[in-house]
Amino acid sequence: MINDYLNTPIEFLKGIGPQRGALLRKEIGVFSFDDLLNYLPFRYVDKSNYVKISQIKNENAYVLIQGKILSKATVGAKFKSRLVVRFGDETGEIDLIWFKGVKWINEKLKIGEMYVIFGKPTLFKQTYNFTHPEIDLASETKLQKEGLFPMYNTTETMKNKGLTSKALSKLMQTLLDGLPASIPEILPPSVLGKYHLISRDSALRLVHFPKNQDELVRAQNRIKFEELFLLQMRVLKQKSQNHLEKSYVFSKVGDYFNHFYKENLPFSLTGAQQRVVREIRKDLGSGFQMNRLLQGDVGSGKTLVALMSMLIAADNGFQSCLMAPTEILAQQHFKSIQKFLTGLDIGVGLLTGSTKTKERRELHEDLQNGKIKILIGTHALIEDVVQFQKLGLCVIDEQHRFGVAQRSKLWNKSQFPPHILVMTATPIPRTLAMTLYGDLDTSTIDELPPNRKPVQTLHRYDSSRLKLYEFLKQEIRKGRQIYVVYPLIKESEKLDLKDLEEGYFTMCAEFPRPEFQVSILHGKMPPSEKDLGMKLFVENKTQIMVSTTVIEVGVDVPNATVMVIENAERFGLSQLHQLRGRVGRGADQSYCILMSHHKLSNDAKQRLDTMVKTNDGFKIAEVDLQLRGPGDIQGTQQSGALNFKLADLTKDERIIRAVRVAAGLVLDEDLNLTQPQHQMLSFHLRKMFGETVWSKIS
Repeated sequence: MINDYLNTPIEFLKGIGPQRGALLRKEIGVFSFDDLLNYLPFRYVDKSNYVKISQIKNENAYVLIQGKILSKATVGAKFKSRLVVRFGDETGEIDLIWFKGVKWINEKLKIGEMYVIFGKPTLFKQTYNFTHPEIDLASETKLQKEGLFPMYNTTETMKNKGLTSKALSKLMQTLLDGLPASIPEILPPSVLGKYHLISRDSALRLVHFPKNQDELVRAQNRIKFEELFLLQMRVLKQKSQNHLEKSYVFSKVGDYFNHFYKENLPFSLTGAQQRVVREIRKDLGSGFQMNRLLQGDVGSGKTLVALMSMLIAADNGFQSCLMAPTEILAQQHFKSIQKFLTGLDIGVGLLTGSTKTKERRELHEDLQNGKIKILIGTHALIEDVVQFQKLGLCVIDEQHRFGVAQRSKLWNKSQFPPHILVMTATPIPRTLAMTLYGDLDTSTIDELPPNRKPVQTLHRYDSSRLKLYEFLKQEIRKGRQIYVVYPLIKESEKLDLKDLEEGYFTMCAEFPRPEFQVSILHGKMPPSEKDLGMKLFVENKTQIMVSTTVIEVGVDVPNATVMVIENAERFGLSQLHQLRGRVGRGADQSYCILMSHHKLSNDAKQRLDTMVKTNDGFKIAEVDLQLRGPGDIQGTQQSGALNFKLADLTKDERIIRAVRVAAGLVLDEDLNLTQPQHQMLSFHLRKMFGETVWSKIS
């Protein structure tokens, strides 16, 4: 009965009807009573106390005032008219202003009558006023003895049709008053008891109409717990299934791995790399599919670990592939892996959109007859025509830049599910790792190779450009090289940015030949010109590389010691950190210089300050999460996985940790959720996520 009530189409709620129902569906996605019940307030205001006009101080707070209308006048031309009402109490006077519904409001209000107004005061020319306040006759208004009043997000279209926040509040009360029974519980009794959570029914009633702050906090915490619990159940259930997924057994470490480890390693592995290789070896020999996330800062040695994993696959007679999101990154992996494998008789192939037809034909043949042991490429790897003889391991770099469907196509190229190693150079905050990536086992390389000095990061304004040029000349005269990165290729009239072309000519003028050589690189250049420009820089035939962010994943140049980022305020934290990782690859002290205008937004200032204060990618990722939110950071907004109503990954780590333990205990007891106390939970999970899994690799 209660479910039938909640599934009722929204137009059948008293006070809505077909026209308003259509509006609610279109504007805020409310189709049923249940949708409205879960449309939560974004703010609460205290309506328990009147404020005197003389007491108005804070223009950000909503206030309740009782007073009398002293005068009113319609000001301005017909289509640009506004209603100005003079309103006063015993302590002072204030203006109430309406720009919309002028005629209707004017007819409603009577001079000399006592009214109660509720709204947000704004300061204009040193005087407070109210724009479009709520206004009711004092004789018809009762003060709430205690209680917080809910504020709901609405659109202009809704307001024009009378669906204001106040109207939504009344509709919500009608909905709750009409509930024929308690709202069904989802969480198991054991979880409710252990974590002292109020019931789902109480939480949804109190979150709309709390009597006090304590009730509101308890209701919000219960709803946050439930949101995170349902996601964690889904993630941990997937993780359990991953661990039961049969895959190939890589039982031995043979000649390829041992020869490489003893003869080809250019330096000793860091302790972190050794630990991660051990974790991967254990997974590969288990007989169950590896699903492991390998995260580490730029330059921490992830590619080397991935290569050693692929050599284990080769030792066991299996092929591997490494899929990268861009051609430049795929080519970088190909070149560095070829260099690592010098002297080893192991076939390595490169497949991208630019691979010529003849090369493609030979590559497909060598892939099917097993000559190619390691295939590196872009999205081209997932084409149906690409067939492996015996694919056993897939390495995916910067996996959040690939869609689920793209990634899953790799699975179909193998008889059994291949082992999966997902790599990211964007450190993942703890809360994201426990939620979005919670179905993966995680390995972290948190140690840079020895003899690496931390990159020194400086923030400089445009006014200190001459000092910057002098510093760059000193570095070049020491034999070093410089990157100068611009956000744009062509001048933009809308944004006052230094464009690449102007920057190139400026650098050529400031650093004249023959002492200095300047080259340019951007994504719209023909591949041959790009390769030539990069080759000249790698060989130190040019000392300054003027570039767009295309070098973010460019070729490593250990001799490059300075990264200058123009208009650094226009870049995101993750991108700034990636760019900084292009220098500091050698033993010399390296620098990252962030150039900006003097006028900065608060967010931009925080980003630049964070870059100056720390080189720790995980700390940077935490700040990035706070500034941008989880969906933007990992490209997950479209997945719906993190579309929480109340839970906040930047603030609710304590709840996330508790939820992970709680969900784990439930699944340990009843993996398939068949016990009676888990029936509603199972039903709700199927309703939210469907019967199918999100993806085999998160």
